[in-house]
Amino acid sequence: MITLTPENKQSAEPVNVEPTQPIKSDTSKPSEPEVDTSKVLGTEAAKPAELPKTQQEKQLAVAQAEQAVIQAKEALTLKQQVKAKQSRESLAVIEQLIKAYNARNIDAFISMYDENVEFYAFPNELLFKGKEKLIARYGIMFKKLKCIKSSPIKRIVHGNIVIDHELSETCSTDPNVVDKRGELISSYQVENGKITKVLFFR
Repeated sequence: MITLTPENKQSAEPVNVEPTQPIKSDTSKPSEPEVDTSKVLGTEAAKPAELPKTQQEKQLAVAQAEQAVIQAKEALTLKQQVKAKQSRESLAVIEQLIKAYNARNIDAFISMYDENVEFYAFPNELLFKGKEKLIARYGIMFKKLKCIKSSPIKRIVHGNIVIDHELSETCSTDPNVVDKRGELISSYQVENGKITKVLFFR
């Protein structure tokens, strides 16, 4: 804010002021840092958990452990429970598929697929679609080969997705002699108990 001084007011007489002496800091002694002497964590040492001694204490400890397990299960959200159930169902489908594949049972093998199942090569190359082409491909292979065996090396299950790293073995002439062996990675998508999409990683 700006204030206006009246014109008829006389100016104040100057006052002699002695210059102030500059304040000199004493640099001969370095300043010591302040030390926080408060005990934040305390000084009491941690005590090991006491083991139950009497039979009653043991029973109580078991009951408390069982209660903790129950509480942990109840802590799972509904979404996690649905995902876990979906994973179990998807895994069961793929296990039945591999069993039928190894037995060269074309009917049981085909029954695990949806009518409009799609087969892809990574990343998105459509190989074929539908059960008719699936039967034509695998039906001939099951009849031609003397043995087929797929063994999972590593399997990942997440909801309706199952990824298999598998060892594939086939016999072309003698069912007791494996003449072709290789590792494959396949991803299966399961919907309502049926495989709807297969992705092969080459």
